[in-house]
Amino acid sequence: MTTHPSTADQGVGPLLRAWREQRRVSQLELALRADSSARHISFIETGRSRPSEEMVLRLAEHLDVPVRERNALLLAAGYAPRYPETPLDDPALGALREGIERLIGGYEPYPALVVDALYNVVAANRGIMTLVDGVAEALLEPPLNAMRLALHPQGLAPRIRNLRAWRGHLLEQMERQIALHRSEPLRALYEEVAAYPVPEADPAEEPPEPVPYFALPLRIEHEGRTLSFISSISTFNTPMDVTVAELAIETLLPADPATVKYLQSLLP
Repeated sequence: MTTHPSTADQGVGPLLRAWREQRRVSQLELALRADSSARHISFIETGRSRPSEEMVLRLAEHLDVPVRERNALLLAAGYAPRYPETPLDDPALGALREGIERLIGGYEPYPALVVDALYNVVAANRGIMTLVDGVAEALLEPPLNAMRLALHPQGLAPRIRNLRAWRGHLLEQMERQIALHRSEPLRALYEEVAAYPVPEADPAEEPPEPVPYFALPLRIEHEGRTLSFISSISTFNTPMDVTVAELAIETLLPADPATVKYLQSLLP
């Protein structure tokens, strides 16, 4: 996995160079995107020139740097952070919370949840609570973490019929997030869940015949039935707050008629 220098021991130049190299963009290409010159980009990266606040933000925009890391770049350049990090329970985000609750509530009876940057569940509908019924109480204590819940031996893992494939998908997803965000807590979570034991392959783990799914399904056992879902993840467009930027809404779309019929029978 990609590692990143920390802002504590790096100036803005090396940090920008690290982001540029990670994005595989040349100095010339970045200069053309940002209406600058390759020489000026080189001077910024080597510390020979201090970029303006506007230039830091412009380069971060063209390098697709996450909002939290844009604040880090500004601090490294000697400027104040531009993007606030408002607690989700702050009254200022009341409309956001209400909208999220309405969105995932309207998705019922199908499962939907909202997670933060560390996969802590900040909202979930009744469809999700149906699936987690019966897992260890310790895993349901706040903060409820979606990755621990899915992969822990006392969580959903024993009930996931295609555990090896689904586990691989989740770990790859976390690896992409680690490459995108400079987050030691996320790396620690990855190392924890990746170390959970995986049972030996069970012949019943996969369907006996190929199934023409259009995406990797989550196949999970619930009360003697195998339910199939396709996961879809949404984020907020052009967020101006760190908290909002790091929220993700995951919905589980039923992948077969039997799953649709069963879930519709559970909730009024």
